Amino acid sequence: MGTFFYFLMSFVLKLAAHNLNPRYQIRFATMDDLAQILAIYNHEILTGTANWNDQAVALEQYQQRFQDMQQRQFPMIVVEDQLNNKVAGYAYYAAFRSISGYRQSIEHSVFVDPSYARQGLGKALMQQLIHLAIQQNMHIMVAAIDSKNMGSIVLHEQLGFVQTGYMPQVGQKFGQWRDLVWMQLQLSTTQ
Repeated sequence: MGTFFYFLMSFVLKLAAHNLNPRYQIRFATMDDLAQILAIYNHEILTGTANWNDQAVALEQYQQRFQDMQQRQFPMIVVEDQLNNKVAGYAYYAAFRSISGYRQSIEHSVFVDPSYARQGLGKALMQQLIHLAIQQNMHIMVAAIDSKNMGSIVLHEQLGFVQTGYMPQVGQKFGQWRDLVWMQLQLSTTQ
């Protein structure tokens, strides 16, 4: 089933060219990538504040999430280090809210393995997500960012996102209250 959805996603949606070092390839994620994706995700859960989950996720849970996204035709992409055959980062978007009036609004996530930080991989993944969302006729892309994550906030601003909200002490991580910055990008020109 996963191979079918990978084929369908890559047939219906087209990735854009990128300006990364040729050792990196951006492609649609497959079930075979999930263990490496989960290692990146769980590392952030256990050590960082970009994600406010406080417990590592099991592979079976993530496989189900991936299958649910595929069935709803939401893409997950990876940037692969072809020299090491390693997933260096990944990104996806999914429904912003489950209410039908929000069907053209999406929320995204981007995670890069810390050993690949500061190489432009996060920006390249974001640019691909924007490209894919436009192909799927999405209207608004939403970002929910920890207020102390200035690198992410600046990156989103560089890509045209604007801050639309600020929620103080709305979540916790490592026993501390965290503030959330809401940003969004309008993808379509229709009002």
